[in-house]
Amino acid sequence: MDLVFRDAEVVDGSGGPSYRADVAVDGGRIAAIVKEGAAAGCQRPTARRVVDVEGLALSPGFIDMHAHSDLALLRDPDHSAKAAQGVTLEVLGQDGLSYAPVDDRTLDEVRRAISGWNGAAPGDTTLDLDWRTVGEYLDRLDGAHGGRGIAVNAAYLVPQGTVRMYAMGWADRPATEPELNRMRQLVAEGLEQGAFGMSSGLTYTPGMYAPDAELTELCRVVARYGGYYCPHHRSYGAGALEAYEEMVRLTRDAGCALHLAHATLNFGVNEGRAPELLSLLDAALAEGSDITLDTYPYTPGCTTLVAVLPSWAHEGGPEALLARLRDEGTAERIRHHLEEIGSDGCHGVPVEWDTIEISGVTDPALASWVGRRLPDWPAARRLLLEDGLGPTILQHVGHEENVRAIMRHPVHTGGSDGILQGAKPHPRAYGTFPEFLGRYVREESVLTLEDCVAHLTSRPARRLRLPDRGLIREGHVADLVLFDPLTVASAATYASPRTLPVGIPHVLVDGRFVIEDGRRTASLPGRALRRTPPH
Repeated sequence: MDLVFRDAEVVDGSGGPSYRADVAVDGGRIAAIVKEGAAAGCQRPTARRVVDVEGLALSPGFIDMHAHSDLALLRDPDHSAKAAQGVTLEVLGQDGLSYAPVDDRTLDEVRRAISGWNGAAPGDTTLDLDWRTVGEYLDRLDGAHGGRGIAVNAAYLVPQGTVRMYAMGWADRPATEPELNRMRQLVAEGLEQGAFGMSSGLTYTPGMYAPDAELTELCRVVARYGGYYCPHHRSYGAGALEAYEEMVRLTRDAGCALHLAHATLNFGVNEGRAPELLSLLDAALAEGSDITLDTYPYTPGCTTLVAVLPSWAHEGGPEALLARLRDEGTAERIRHHLEEIGSDGCHGVPVEWDTIEISGVTDPALASWVGRRLPDWPAARRLLLEDGLGPTILQHVGHEENVRAIMRHPVHTGGSDGILQGAKPHPRAYGTFPEFLGRYVREESVLTLEDCVAHLTSRPARRLRLPDRGLIREGHVADLVLFDPLTVASAATYASPRTLPVGIPHVLVDGRFVIEDGRRTASLPGRALRRTPPH
């Protein structure tokens, strides 16, 4: 045996009661589990290394169902932001916008569109984005083409907005049949190359230009490959419940599994309305729909400043948008939609500038904006122009009672939605998983420890259809976390968001320590997981 954890309190991911046991690891897998008080003659396992972990909980590695580490995993192999939380698998390609599949034009445009999420704006040469297909991107994560490997495992979703950009640019209209066929082909190729499903960002352009009929056709492709659809749906504000119902209906018609991204209800219009959402989902589940969801345990949201603008202003792409911002008449029209009508980019709610805090900029000369609330539209317009559409923001629009109610639901999983760019990113990027365990389990008893761990491990593994992950079972992959239930906590705050958590001394990926005695090792055992298409 390579390793034995002696006297661990095993929280096995099933949701059942914890138990005390020795757990042995060999060749990257769990080789033996010997419970305390095992029958006479059952010897305690021995190994080249034995670690006494009395007082620590041993659980499966946490699965981040909504991550924005698409380039961070390549740029920063250390990746302590996630590894130190106990995350051993991240799901990338979220919100309909990522870096594969692309051609040269699309890559340049998507780099500009989501530089606030990931950096790497056009002209940034610090990372060579030399792939074009989903398979080539996954190969790069695995260390091909000069890559160094990654700290934790990664899964990928085909981004529908990027696919639409590739097939038909930034046009705000339904796709022609040849364009739709091209999108079907791109989604199918991504799934054949290992993607686990498809994502959408339906308040982000150009994905939001797609009508339901187009999305349904693409979901039919996803369903044929046994994948799932992960939409950031059309509103989390005005009309949010209708937007949720739209996704349930659409995927039911397509015969496709549904995973609702950062499934919450925000803005004043939705205070206290979580029970209505959960009733809608319970009814759909009772009728046979395959639905899961993820949330993060915080009330503010995080996105890019440009995302709150009305969709019509984006048509034609980033350069066309910048031209509209420079034009006084068009800029006034944008303001009118934002402040008086309610922009579709701001979830149909008239913007309240004092809820928007700048969390990052791409131009260091504008760093004084970070941490400040926007006073008005002229300031927002000026910042967008001066920073080339790059600012990221926090939106203080959430409701604690909604967050708590949704995280209790039996199809809930954990997702950080963690944007790692910016001088003051949302603390969820560094704190989501210990925040669940520290605040919502130990301090406030919203969830039991066993139930919470199941939310973060076996439930997402089932959604991803990974039969040998998410549980502590003999033969399963040894993606493991050891944490102290009495001290585990997020240390990331809005003032100091890049602070690592406490109470998580050991994290293993594929049986190798990435966090050992609370410190990041040099190990890069992660790999790109690939869904095997059904035969």
